[in-house]
Amino acid sequence: MLLPNNKQKTKLFQCANTARFAYNWALDMQMNNFKDGGKFISDSNLRKEFTKLKQQPDYNWLYNVSNNVTKQAIKDCCDAYSDFFAAQKRTGIKYTNETLVKLARKNKKPTLYNMNGHPKFKSKKYSIPTFYQDTDKIKFTGTHVKMEGFSESKKRNKQKLNWIRLAEKDRIPTDGKYINPRISYDGINWWISVGIEVKDSTTLPSDEGIGIDLGIKDLAICSDIKDPYKNINKTSKVKKSKKKQRRLQRKISRKYLKNKKGDSYCKTSNIIKSEKELLKINHRLADIRHNYIHQTTTEIIERKPSFICMEDLNVKGMMKNKHLSKAIQEQCLNEFQRQIEYKSSWNNIKFIEADRYFPSSKLCSVCGCINKNLKLSDRVYICPECGNVIDRDYQAALNLKAYGENVIQLAS
Repeated sequence: MLLPNNKQKTKLFQCANTARFAYNWALDMQMNNFKDGGKFISDSNLRKEFTKLKQQPDYNWLYNVSNNVTKQAIKDCCDAYSDFFAAQKRTGIKYTNETLVKLARKNKKPTLYNMNGHPKFKSKKYSIPTFYQDTDKIKFTGTHVKMEGFSESKKRNKQKLNWIRLAEKDRIPTDGKYINPRISYDGINWWISVGIEVKDSTTLPSDEGIGIDLGIKDLAICSDIKDPYKNINKTSKVKKSKKKQRRLQRKISRKYLKNKKGDSYCKTSNIIKSEKELLKINHRLADIRHNYIHQTTTEIIERKPSFICMEDLNVKGMMKNKHLSKAIQEQCLNEFQRQIEYKSSWNNIKFIEADRYFPSSKLCSVCGCINKNLKLSDRVYICPECGNVIDRDYQAALNLKAYGENVIQLAS
């Protein structure tokens, strides 16, 4: 996270808005060219046209921002546009010129693509402010990061504007090779994300494999330990934040109704302050959940199992249950699985995904009997044949571990 001063904040927003302008300009050029029957314009040719545009008197303000910001925005647009036509070839679907114009202007949502895959114009209201920094110009120290083009003056006091303070000390290595630095704004804070090359792990873990069952009552139940990883949403810290969130939402709604003028709602300065406070609470809740998932997944990976087996959950289908949808959403089950998967590949741990219809909870871990009458409300599994009594979630984790062992045996 960055801690810019007021002048640096102004420059950051200026860079993000210029990148958005360059992206929209490039997309408009590509669409007009396609409409006239022309072929795809390469990003190098578009950059030459953009240089001519900057020389016009009305667009001299583009010189206030580094050339690398606009250059990368045009390249991103060209990549998105070429990917769209590559997808057309794979699917065999073709669009007319009129349809393409509608696709680009129809929806203005925060994502880059709409449902048809066509890149759309970035909206000032909904798009995330973001821009690129050149890898050769950006520099990191233990406490600051140097940006490009914030101050062209060679005076020492002016050069300080290029150095933005980092919220954490020694977070990013100062002697590594940086890849694709991006600066973005989440509505409250500015962030920098950068890729860093590290050596691949060569150690092969040989400990016993782990089966992991995800749930709503508890976040994760592992086969190697009986104590589950608790649901963070049931802690007092999260409950207090959610209570503040509900009260603030009601407060904002009352203010909107109070300032209603005819059919439209008037957004006052007090409403803007309250909405910013609500945004801070929403970010705090999201940060608490993601931090807990990172801590949990890292702790599992550090036990160095030979494999990790998880069930392929139909989260989209589970979200259709109106009674459980909110709890499922707050658990971030897909995010947990994503982190386990990439952290396993980093540490040479085999990740096995069990079939979605594998009866992990209904299958007895002792005799192999399947209890088809088991309900979601039954938290303890009682086998009708051998009389095995066990927690249903822990048994699911044991069955997933056995599933992973069978997959490895068949593969060998």
